[in-house]
Amino acid sequence: MAVSELDTAPVPTQTQTQTARARAADFIVTRHRFRPWEALPWVLIVAAYFVFPDRMTFGTQVLIAIMFALSLDLILGYAGIVTLGHAVFFGIGAYTVALLTARLNWGEPITAMALAIVLSSAAGFVSGWFLLRYRNLTLLMLTLAAAILVQEAGNYRSDITGGYDGVPGMEIWKLFGVFENDLYGRVYYIYVGVLLFLVFLVVRRIIYSPFGAALTGIRENVRRMHAIGSPVHLRLVTAYTIAAGIAGMAGALFAQSTAYTTLGVFDFDNSAKVMVMLILGGTGRIYGAFVGAAVYMILEDHLSKLSPTFWQFGIGLLLVLTVLFARRGLMGLVEDAAAYFGKGPKK
Repeated sequence: MAVSELDTAPVPTQTQTQTARARAADFIVTRHRFRPWEALPWVLIVAAYFVFPDRMTFGTQVLIAIMFALSLDLILGYAGIVTLGHAVFFGIGAYTVALLTARLNWGEPITAMALAIVLSSAAGFVSGWFLLRYRNLTLLMLTLAAAILVQEAGNYRSDITGGYDGVPGMEIWKLFGVFENDLYGRVYYIYVGVLLFLVFLVVRRIIYSPFGAALTGIRENVRRMHAIGSPVHLRLVTAYTIAAGIAGMAGALFAQSTAYTTLGVFDFDNSAKVMVMLILGGTGRIYGAFVGAAVYMILEDHLSKLSPTFWQFGIGLLLVLTVLFARRGLMGLVEDAAAYFGKGPKK
């Protein structure tokens, strides 16, 4: 009579079981604490200000891309919500600032950004309430269709939105009435960097909270979460609303830092680009957004200078290599290397 592997597998002793439980409990209790290495991205952001003082305009766009990627990671990496229309909320934030400035002559950055967050969050709540009743491919197509509809509506009313020519007459006031965006973009680099740090703290607090654990449970097994009585739909909508607000904040900062906005902010390319950033960095890893966005933006900048026509080939090649050999993204490779060298040589 054949003996199965389960029958011959060693049964863990009581001591081993208690040790495993103790390690799991210790991980749950301490996982939210900051580690020393977590200061590295912020050290690099501060160092870039002094090392590349004449590239702060580009640096600001990198920080905005990181914020945008963080917003997507909250719903894709932690809640498992796959979307191809996340650029809608980025665009709502950008156009809130643009229309306030050009149509209503209100260019105060802080209040305009606050309104952008409110409007993009409201759009996220309303759309999420209906769209998040669906999953997988259906949700993917619905979010893409919603983005196309919003973009075409803006194109239809080009007398208001400016269409693909952009919103004319944008004039952003001085920050706090004192600091004007200088030619090299140093003021806005600091401004966006501080806001990114605040957003990071909020997102980090969310993912290490019981609410964040529930989102991870929904991502891993939505049926089981339904079975234990978890309000799955409400939690997904809540996460979607928060992510929409952060994306709208990134869009508002984009419009303020460039003083220029077109319907291109709603493009599918914008939604796909931020998803590529996350795949490169690693989804479900809060610092994956930092790594992926920075790598993508730097590669895009350098490759487009080398070949304005075929620069996307380099991005595509890196994406293919990442998917084939680094399934958990570049951050996954870093984690594997840290685990390997952390163990030390076996005796």
